[in-house]
Amino acid sequence: MSAQTADVIVIGAGFAGLKAATELVGMGRSVIVLEANERVGGRVKRGEVGGHIADFGGQWVGKHHDMLLADARRFGIETYPQYETGKTVMQLLGKLVQFTGNVPKMPFLSLLELARIQKRWDRDMATLPPHAPWEAPNAKAWDSITLDTWIERNVHTRSARQFARLVPRGAWAADAQQVSYLWFLDALRSNRGLEYLMAVKDGMLDAKFKGGMQQIAQRLADTLGDRLIPSAAAQRIVQDSSGVRVTTLKGEFAARFVIVTAPPAAAARIAYEPHLPSSRDGLHQRMPAGSIMKALIVYAEPFWRQEGFSGQVATDDDTVGLVLDDVRDDGTAVLLAFIEVRHAVELSAASKDERQEKVVASLVRFFGPRARDVIAYDDNDWTVEPYAHGYVSSMPPGTMTRFGKALREPCGRIHWAGSETSVEWAGCIEGAMRSGLRAAQEVAKRHNS
Repeated sequence: MSAQTADVIVIGAGFAGLKAATELVGMGRSVIVLEANERVGGRVKRGEVGGHIADFGGQWVGKHHDMLLADARRFGIETYPQYETGKTVMQLLGKLVQFTGNVPKMPFLSLLELARIQKRWDRDMATLPPHAPWEAPNAKAWDSITLDTWIERNVHTRSARQFARLVPRGAWAADAQQVSYLWFLDALRSNRGLEYLMAVKDGMLDAKFKGGMQQIAQRLADTLGDRLIPSAAAQRIVQDSSGVRVTTLKGEFAARFVIVTAPPAAAARIAYEPHLPSSRDGLHQRMPAGSIMKALIVYAEPFWRQEGFSGQVATDDDTVGLVLDDVRDDGTAVLLAFIEVRHAVELSAASKDERQEKVVASLVRFFGPRARDVIAYDDNDWTVEPYAHGYVSSMPPGTMTRFGKALREPCGRIHWAGSETSVEWAGCIEGAMRSGLRAAQEVAKRHNS
């Protein structure tokens, strides 16, 4: 075969694409991976702040993220725990409070309501068929309303309402007004419920990798060698009864099948011939990516630890939505801050200096005047990343019941992967890897036949 032809073309060298490609190579298939960026990793991105390695994209590995942990062990990459010792800061309804432990400082009736909400969400999500949540008994009713509407109807104390609205912002960079209640329940189910989703130890934010997440993607890419072609954004996919052809600025590539791993908003920018079925095309149009920026702020020392803070902050309406301790494995003192949803959109047009000023002002409110003593600052605006367009994609009302079936359903010779398509751990790197494995197995089975 020539360098332009293979059994399978994989579009995208994020974790889904890298996993799909390495699995197919292991099965003896010839593979070409077309990556739009010069780098690999997708929504994982390595950078530097003040001369120190930084993760500007996904960086945590949760307990039970077995596939990601297995590859890390294979490459000899170790983990270290996310720091959580000390006081947490919460800003809710204009009030700033501090607390220790996992129970937020709120009125007693609001805490009772939050416990009731969690049980209700656990009960509702247990009714969803994992591979077809749109077939749940209450799917149509739940998909006809936003999460915010559900909160207004079912939560009665102001503090509990506002706290419930923090969940989709922190997890998917989307407002409760933007997402379907059905989609929200399925996203919770996929990630083992609210308790796991918000937990640090033994939860979603359990640990990080020494040296950063990007190195795992790079090591996977290294195993592919020259099968991976960077700076080769897919512009057009043409398929017929004999195979597929993918057009890029680096030429045309041919294969029997193609696996598209790009997020829905990015996949929508590829031209398809013949046109995709209306169900898949409609899905592309209705799955926006969450709006988020990730800022990293370097200090001479982790002063917040010295003053008894964990570094964790959650807010309901501030420039900064979430803050976490990101002291690196080499001891570099870093706080990371997420600018989410409305604030991310508004500050996308601002200069980096303006964003730094606002972020640091928030950190001073949370941790005191020592937060002004910044050594270095940088941020990554995921809303303008050309081949990601934002954070995890979500579904507004009416999308899952009408178009959800198209998430994993092949369109002729085109198969789909990516974190959003995963039945388990959707929205996580683990979910991306599992989706890549699934797509590789689907294609291999068809190729054998």
